[in-house]
Amino acid sequence: MTLTDDASQAPTAERRQDRRHERDVALPRWMWVPAVVGFLVIALPVLGLLVEADWRRMPELLTSDAALAALRLSLETAAASTVLCILLGGPLAAVLARGRLPGLRALRSVVLLPLVLPPVVGGLALLYLVGARGLVGEGLRLAFGVTVPFTTVAVVIAQTFVAMPFLVVSLEGALRTAGERYEAVAATLGASPALTFRRVTVPLVLPGLMSGTVLAFARCLGEFGATITFAGNLQGTTQTLPLLVYLQRETDDAGAVALSLLLVVVAILVIVVARPRNTEGLR
Repeated sequence: MTLTDDASQAPTAERRQDRRHERDVALPRWMWVPAVVGFLVIALPVLGLLVEADWRRMPELLTSDAALAALRLSLETAAASTVLCILLGGPLAAVLARGRLPGLRALRSVVLLPLVLPPVVGGLALLYLVGARGLVGEGLRLAFGVTVPFTTVAVVIAQTFVAMPFLVVSLEGALRTAGERYEAVAATLGASPALTFRRVTVPLVLPGLMSGTVLAFARCLGEFGATITFAGNLQGTTQTLPLLVYLQRETDDAGAVALSLLLVVVAILVIVVARPRNTEGLR
């Protein structure tokens, strides 16, 4: 190996050594105690499901007519709701991140309200808005004979209401991190705002958009409170997997546990997909 090779490899070796030292920084010993307790608080309930599961009946429980209908409805409504979250929440996140409107902070607070509201409150709000005697629902009923509550459309609306803030938060953060310098350069080169957004902004924030989309889909799939309040629990029409778990808890514990584990598996897959990639190798 030549002297030039040694010199070129030295900075790389030093960077690796620095990263190794960063990873080897010791934590206070007392911190492990609450950390372990916190982990057990999350992991032990899931372990309880695994212990209580009737593994011999698992295929039968997961392939029952009610389970398959609820799974199909959950996937269909979650997909439709996620598309709505993208179509409506994407522009909303862009306005919140790049807009110069007065009162933008108050607007952001309203957008994030479903994150802190109990879902059942959101369901009641939707019911009094789009219900048969609601502000919008009564007009729909009188003008078109359309009733939204306790239909599959109501499920999609409820899921969109509770899930859209997840996409907005992820995408707004990505837009703020990306900055505006690349868009400014594109504008100086004569690109229109629409072209700049499509060719420059979207590729920059695509990881945040994908992460927010996956989180929104997962939230739609696990939605319960707003759905049961606004859409009811009608098999084949509004009964999603969480609602079926709630119903079977009263009559069939084994079925409720099996469906709960199915939702746990889906949640783990979502976490794996949505988890930010490790960028250490790019440094």
